Amino acid sequence: MKKQIIIIGAGASGLAAGISAAREGASVTIMEHTARPGKKLLSTGNGKCNITNLQLPAEAYRGNQPDFAYPVLNAFTVSQTMDFFKDLGIVLTERNGYVYPNTGQAATVLEAMLFELEHLGVRIVTDCRVEEIKKDLTVVTDKGKQKGDRIILAAGSMAAPKTGSDGSGYDLARKLGHRIITPLPALVQLRCKEKWYRQAAGVRTDALVTLKTDGKTAASDRGELQITDYGISGIPVFQISRYAARALNEGQQVTVQLDLLPELPFSDLETLLLERQRRFGYRPAEEFLHGVLNSKLAKVLLKEAGIIRASWVKEITTREVKNLVRCLKDLKTVIVSTNAFDQAQVCSGGVDTKEVDPVTMESKLIKGLYFSGEILDVDGICGGYNLQWAWSSGITAGIHAGRG
Repeated sequence: MKKQIIIIGAGASGLAAGISAAREGASVTIMEHTARPGKKLLSTGNGKCNITNLQLPAEAYRGNQPDFAYPVLNAFTVSQTMDFFKDLGIVLTERNGYVYPNTGQAATVLEAMLFELEHLGVRIVTDCRVEEIKKDLTVVTDKGKQKGDRIILAAGSMAAPKTGSDGSGYDLARKLGHRIITPLPALVQLRCKEKWYRQAAGVRTDALVTLKTDGKTAASDRGELQITDYGISGIPVFQISRYAARALNEGQQVTVQLDLLPELPFSDLETLLLERQRRFGYRPAEEFLHGVLNSKLAKVLLKEAGIIRASWVKEITTREVKNLVRCLKDLKTVIVSTNAFDQAQVCSGGVDTKEVDPVTMESKLIKGLYFSGEILDVDGICGGYNLQWAWSSGITAGIHAGRG
């Protein structure tokens, strides 16, 4: 008789688990509390679905046990992921290591997975809210009860709640005895204390962004910084944001240092500015950085450096030039909070990975219970890494649940 596998959650990880479990010969039912499967998948990669990334830096995954992810990724690799989607009929394209469907449409990926699930006879039950998982692997829902031989909990996190991520999976895991590391927003914007952000809102510029918690460097990244009316955004901010969220949650002082001209060392920048002062002494002082930075941001920095009082460039003092160098290379901003879960791409935190076997994805507490995807305390950096985690963990869980 076929093993009865129940998968809770029809996101990327749950759908991948369903395919792999069914291919192992199991009878699979996927339960989804929203009206349609794969809603969050449709929004990934700005709707283009960044399936994976050919590069795998050591710091790509974070959590209380950051090494937990790598045995799972080695069990189902990037290469195997690409073969998996090619087998579903998806033509892939690669741009600087980033892998997308050639159609440029996330819907293509979702539809291909749904076609395969239908072909394999997998049953997807939507608008089905799971209320409890009993230790005998009976699943209690608002549509009745169903007993499984194996259960895969792939219910997602709390990030992007409009796509169905409501954190309900955490409660299900907690009631079964699993520890939940406090979920916090990750890959998210940071809100800052200073008032000048409103004046520079909309500016995008290359920057090195360094996060400090209680004065110690916690993380840094370089890329396109986006200034908003409340603080900072952009890929380098997203990459460090999970550390900011956790430090703020622990009551630490969180600051960010912005290097707005990362190509220039301090001494070279000072030489450049002194030369500009000599060359353009006849210009209005507010135009001192004309051609160096976006004019909106330049005016803010001139004010921060105390240069706003001067009428002409030639009146700027050497001390003010040094202050301006500091503002350009080491602009300190105080972080007061992250944006909320509705702005976050993923969560930091989740089911404690110490209680999960990384070889099989099976719970160490409840035999026959498996986990996959964002519900676990694993979060990746931007660039296809969170979807790769969904595929690797989901397919690994599906294989072992289907075989076990």
